[in-house]
Amino acid sequence: MKKVITAAAIGNFIEWYDFAVYGYLATVLAANFFPGGNPTTALLETFAVFAVAFALRPLGGIYFGRLGDKIGRKKTLSLTVLLISGSTAFIGLLPNFASLGLCAPALLVLARCVQGFSAGGEYAGACAYVIEHAPREQKARYASFVPVSTFWSFAFAAGFTFLLSQALGPAAMGEWGWRIPFLMALPLGFFGFYLRYRLEETPVFQNIEGKAEVAPSPLSETFREHWRTILALAGFISATALSFYTFTTYMSTFLQVVGHLSQPQALLSSCICQVLAGLLCPFMGRLSDRIGRRKTTMGACLILILAVFPAFMMGSTGNLAVSILGQLLLGIGAVLTGIVTAVLMSELFPTMVRYTASAVTYNLAYTVFGGTAPFVATWLIAETGNKLAPAFYLVAVCLMALFASSRLPETSKRSLNWEAEKAAP
Repeated sequence: MKKVITAAAIGNFIEWYDFAVYGYLATVLAANFFPGGNPTTALLETFAVFAVAFALRPLGGIYFGRLGDKIGRKKTLSLTVLLISGSTAFIGLLPNFASLGLCAPALLVLARCVQGFSAGGEYAGACAYVIEHAPREQKARYASFVPVSTFWSFAFAAGFTFLLSQALGPAAMGEWGWRIPFLMALPLGFFGFYLRYRLEETPVFQNIEGKAEVAPSPLSETFREHWRTILALAGFISATALSFYTFTTYMSTFLQVVGHLSQPQALLSSCICQVLAGLLCPFMGRLSDRIGRRKTTMGACLILILAVFPAFMMGSTGNLAVSILGQLLLGIGAVLTGIVTAVLMSELFPTMVRYTASAVTYNLAYTVFGGTAPFVATWLIAETGNKLAPAFYLVAVCLMALFASSRLPETSKRSLNWEAEKAAP
């Protein structure tokens, strides 16, 4: 289990480090690729490109999900880590708008599309890989280490960018220093590939592969047999997606634009909060195994609804310590939704279509509510003039997720081979 968790978590860490860097350097990228007189417009254009990558994630989920259900989890996860690290390093090599004109943002969009496509096969596959090795009664406990790597990848991206900006200064950071975090993705990607390729396939997949029970058409079977589950789970994951990207990505921008903190202060706040969020994950995983999935999903939605307004008000004060507390308050709900999502994706779908079904469900929700989170939040504040407008949006989505979670069955004690057990005489 240690080797399994390490390989899945480190690969996932690399995947989401690449995504995080873009979010934390949004204001710098806006100046380099979308120059103009209106900084809000430039920021909206930068976040629109951020969202474009998510539009490709469902397609990546379909492609890599089918691949994972046909050739196995290990080989598919080895491929995704190479693709996303290569596309991220490509961003670090791009000329800016002043050098290349409109071709510069066009190439940025292309690189983000490749990032999104490859990321579509990553998270659901990493969760399935870990859970298919985990003991029956401790699935959330072991699954929690995948979100740990996700939060810590964002923390590392924030911390590294913070130290780099402190060492180089604003001028050098804006001119060429922003490229360094993107270029770091390449050696990290090769390291992740090395770790994953050396692992064995999961016992659960080996079992169906040995019996020639691999689904001939995982995608069509997914929608034909499991569309109700997909809709209900996607409804809950909408709160996971929105709270996660609000907590990890948008809050850094909010602290700068609304709270008027400096970029290094905002990055420091994000780094501290995400390290603490990662430390909280295993405890939340144990809690979910103890109280069950339905109580966890509903409790997570209620916590977010209660925490979001205080979190945004504290983040708008301009005080670093108060902002950290506000961001951490929002992070508690984001952690809880992330933990239960990681395990539900594998528990709700049978082995033959698990990779496909979970990847499609996860990426549809994240495309609509995760990738658009920074853009919608920035737009809402610009249109309404209300700095708490993103909080109202998050509450509305959490109410929808609360209803959706009530439609999901309790699965915490269920075996991952439940479909075979159900069919057995």
